[in-house]
Amino acid sequence: MTTIVECHPRVSQEPAPELKALKAKQQMVWSSGNYAVIGATLQIVGEQLAEAMDLHAGQTVLDVAAGNGNVTLAAARRWCEVTSTDYVEALLAHGRKRAETEGFRVNFQIADAEDLPFADGSFDAVSSSFGVMFSPDQGRAASELVRVCRSGGRIGLANWTPEGFIGQLFKAIGKYLPPAAGAKSPANWGTRSWLEATFGPAASKITAEPRHFALRYRSAQHFLDIFRAYYGPMLKAFEALDEAGRTALAGDITGLIARFNRSGDETMVVGAEYLEVVITKR
Repeated sequence: MTTIVECHPRVSQEPAPELKALKAKQQMVWSSGNYAVIGATLQIVGEQLAEAMDLHAGQTVLDVAAGNGNVTLAAARRWCEVTSTDYVEALLAHGRKRAETEGFRVNFQIADAEDLPFADGSFDAVSSSFGVMFSPDQGRAASELVRVCRSGGRIGLANWTPEGFIGQLFKAIGKYLPPAAGAKSPANWGTRSWLEATFGPAASKITAEPRHFALRYRSAQHFLDIFRAYYGPMLKAFEALDEAGRTALAGDITGLIARFNRSGDETMVVGAEYLEVVITKR
């Protein structure tokens, strides 16, 4: 049995107006397209992260900015007690359908990664796969992950690196659509220095291992078509440009793919680097 519950966040400090506006814009972006189509191809990352976190049956797990539920399902398959959260209800609905199809009990709640509606130390483990890294207020989101994790518990993250393919893809988009004033790069979460500075005071141990997820598509054009149709940030980027801008951006993306592609044929096989992070809370 699975549920989606709309919850009221705990009372906390109001975010700065510019960050509040940026969050509203981001929520609209991630609600566009259909990220579940992209997210479903990344399932192996969730499975590997669950193993890196050494999840045990019966542990309470919170998946933050869970999207369509890759880590959620990985934890449920290990018989954990899972709560899956996101601020995009449509994505939670996808996760719920997946859990119901596989016969797992999961609690689904609408929640903001920067203001999680749970008491301090509520969970044995807290996870996020390519999700919380996109929060506008990075420090606040990180502190929330730490707050809801119990002492001795683990925080597991999968974050794209700035040097990897996805990091470079966002850099290519940023050339045409610069980030909003006050916005920080999501790729900060994919650097050891930022992780150490941000989580170090609350951690007894931090491991950050580079991994590569193979993006496999029929061709560079197939990748571009799928991401333009379903991946909110890219969909909105192309919508915002005129015809000349769209043509130029598409050319930059296919050129980027050519640099990273290792297929040896007409298909696309690109190793997208990310950091697999496990933080043990003091």
